[in-house]
Amino acid sequence: MNSTVPAMPELIAPAHWHTVEFISDLHLDPCEPATVQAWRDYLASSTADAIFLLGDIFEVWVGDDALLEPGSFEAKCAATLSAASAKRSLFFMVGNRDFLAGDAFLQATGMTGLADPTVLVWGQRRIVLSHGDALCLDDVQYQQFRSLSRSAAWQQQLLSQPLAVRRAIGKSARSESEQRKQSGAPYADADSVMASDWLAQAQAQWLIHGHTHRPGDHALPPDAAGQARARIVLSDWHIDGHSRRAEVLRITPQSWQRVPL
Repeated sequence: MNSTVPAMPELIAPAHWHTVEFISDLHLDPCEPATVQAWRDYLASSTADAIFLLGDIFEVWVGDDALLEPGSFEAKCAATLSAASAKRSLFFMVGNRDFLAGDAFLQATGMTGLADPTVLVWGQRRIVLSHGDALCLDDVQYQQFRSLSRSAAWQQQLLSQPLAVRRAIGKSARSESEQRKQSGAPYADADSVMASDWLAQAQAQWLIHGHTHRPGDHALPPDAAGQARARIVLSDWHIDGHSRRAEVLRITPQSWQRVPL
């Protein structure tokens, strides 16, 4: 087994949960109001017992102090999440775009933060939850950046910059992201061996993640007892006048279903 398999805290699902939903990679941005509105409509209409937001919910998160700006996009999104969390449990895991979301963000939204990865224990089912970026080993340059950017010292140095400077950095990151989309550069995929190692470590049957923008269901080799295992990749969201790509993963302890919006 891979010696770099991370520690995985467990989240025990309450007995009353019947349906849970998962979303990731919405990349919410004021420049894409249709996607933002679809997200707000979804949160208002969902009947799930819990919703898990597994990273890159925002195109960029420049720091929790952005919540203090009256009328800011961040403050409006936090209000939407707060209203949703008053009705059901919401769980949030940072991604590679919103990894600076911290305790103040969680307090403002009423969500519960999750480590990456986390094992959801739901009855007899064990499910590994991750944003997915740590699994993309072929993207060596990004893995180097990920290691650096998740350090407390690096984050403290960035957050010490004025908010306006951080917003400019975020705008630059959005521009680079758009250029990558226009060029058609492929996203790295998750490493199947590492995914299997994570499942073995967690004694889990399913791995749910996003990040790759390659939604799909992938069978993995069965465990030592012959039980089937799967890697379930969430959809990214993008809605404009010409296309609608938005999907929710809805699961029960026995099965999963992809629900287009």
